[in-house]
Amino acid sequence: IPLLRRALAMSKRPLSLFASPWTAPAWMRSNGDVRGKGTLKGKAGDKYHKTWANYFIKFLDEYAKRNVTFWAVTAQNEPLAGLFTPPQAPTIAFTAAQQRDFIAQDLGPALARSPHRTQLLMLDDQRIHLPHWAKVVLGNATAARYVAGLAVHWYLDAIVPPGCSLEATHKLFPDHFLLYTEACTGFF
Repeated sequence: IPLLRRALAMSKRPLSLFASPWTAPAWMRSNGDVRGKGTLKGKAGDKYHKTWANYFIKFLDEYAKRNVTFWAVTAQNEPLAGLFTPPQAPTIAFTAAQQRDFIAQDLGPALARSPHRTQLLMLDDQRIHLPHWAKVVLGNATAARYVAGLAVHWYLDAIVPPGCSLEATHKLFPDHFLLYTEACTGFF
C-alpha cells in the first residue's frame, strides 16, 4: 500500500489498478494446500465458491479503507496453469466452464452487490485458449453481463497467431475488450 500510494502520488494521471488472485486459502482447496494442483472444493454456488467470491469483496473493502481502489479484478490468474503447475506454485485450476459458473453464480453477483465499481476480467491466461474460453464464458448471457473484458497473457504468442485468437475473439464478442495483463521479455 505505501508503494501504491507513492506511485499514485507521482503519477500525472490517474492509475488504473487491477488485481488477480493466485490461490484461495488451503481450507477451501481440493488438495488442502495453497500450493500445487487443486481446485476450489465443491462447485459454483456452494459455500466455498460464495466464500471465495466474498474474499474478493473483502480485499476491495480493505484497500478502499486505505484510499486505494481497483479498476478491475480477474477471476483467476492462469486458471489452466493450475492443472500443470509445479508442486510449489500457488494456483487454482479452473476450466472455462468452471470459471463461467463461478462468475455467473458467485463472483459476478458479489461484485454487483458490492459498493465497488470494479470491473471483472475473465481468462487471465494464454491467448492460446481463445476464442474457446470466450465462447464458453461469454456465450452464457448471465456470465457475460458481469464480464467487462478478457485478460490475456502473451507468453505463447509465437504459437498462436493473433488472427485466430485475438481477432477471432473480438469478432465474436466486440463489446468485451481484450487486455494484455501479463508478459515478460526473454520467455521463448
